[in-house]
Amino acid sequence: MNVNESAENYLETILILSKSLPVVRSVDIANEMGFKKSSVSIAMKNLREKEHITVTDAGFIYLTDTGREIAEMIYERHQFLSAWLIQLGVDPKIALEDACKIEHVISAESFDAIKKAITLK
Repeated sequence: MNVNESAENYLETILILSKSLPVVRSVDIANEMGFKKSSVSIAMKNLREKEHITVTDAGFIYLTDTGREIAEMIYERHQFLSAWLIQLGVDPKIALEDACKIEHVISAESFDAIKKAITLK
């Protein structure tokens, strides 16, 4: 699954919003990410074309199975890496920012190895 960082961030945001909202709309994503609605609309079109999301006639956005898989992978990495960095003594704000960067570039193999090493302690 080759997805760029921006798409991963959008998918993760949709996942997070879907946990607290009854439905997710472009305006919700724009507000959460601090982007213009027009920018979000373009991103949603791209995600729809790649079949990572579906959008109803009413504008409700849902993750497809592949979209959910990507979103959950990124979300897990973000949660795990930020908690680990905070545990290591990194300032929480910096830990969240760094985790957001790392989550997109780390390989599945390296992430799994880190997870195993940390949970064995």
